[in-house]
Amino acid sequence: MYKGKTILGLIPARGGSKGLPRKNIKPLLGKPLIAWTIEQALASKYLDRVIVSTDDKEIAEISKKYGAEVPFIRPKELARDDSTTSDVILHVLKWFEEAEEKFDYLALLEPTSPLREKDDIDKCIELLINNEAAKSIVSVSKLESAHPEFNIIIDEKSSFIKKIDGSTDFRILKRQDLSSVYFFDGTIYISEVKAFFKKQTFYHNRTLAYIVPRWKSIEVDEIFDLICVEAIIKNIEKIRFNGTVKNNMKEYEN
Repeated sequence: MYKGKTILGLIPARGGSKGLPRKNIKPLLGKPLIAWTIEQALASKYLDRVIVSTDDKEIAEISKKYGAEVPFIRPKELARDDSTTSDVILHVLKWFEEAEEKFDYLALLEPTSPLREKDDIDKCIELLINNEAAKSIVSVSKLESAHPEFNIIIDEKSSFIKKIDGSTDFRILKRQDLSSVYFFDGTIYISEVKAFFKKQTFYHNRTLAYIVPRWKSIEVDEIFDLICVEAIIKNIEKIRFNGTVKNNMKEYEN
């Protein structure tokens, strides 16, 4: 709870996965992948309940082992490849309503983003609830090597390269000269429950952005991602130190 507002933490984890089979419970440095997110959620100062929505009994048992609640098994029709996260969230909220328990806010934490930290969750909650005009907040990360200025298309007839708008006005820009562009990285999504029922999405004209560093933005969708995450966790203190040094240098230069 934060400022009298109740907050539900929801971790969605279906059993099926095409890119990396059983990815939600793949071992990550001695723990199942989902355990990292469960532990972060439980460590939050503000989440009142932490539940896992899954259709899979093994995932359910592992989730309980690490401290999350699994109050129901998700219906199979909400665990297909074409099932939407919005439908999963609405199912959870309606289940609690029928159980005569309501929440003011819902925080969606994907188990495929294990590099978030409890402070990220709490900062997002504070930013959202302290902004009276905002109804939701989502995490974003800055595009650098994949910046739109570097994107091209290949003409099907000539095989010549062109910019996405069809022009050939190529400019080689330094990274510091690029405009700031961000992508939805999937680390954290939080919404006022009333607003989610109305919009059925986290993305709209009253959505705040929470910027996370590039190293936190990796989502585990294939084995390559899992290897990268393992390397980052093993070297996290070096990453933090280098990031601090870089920020201090920027302040000194300014």
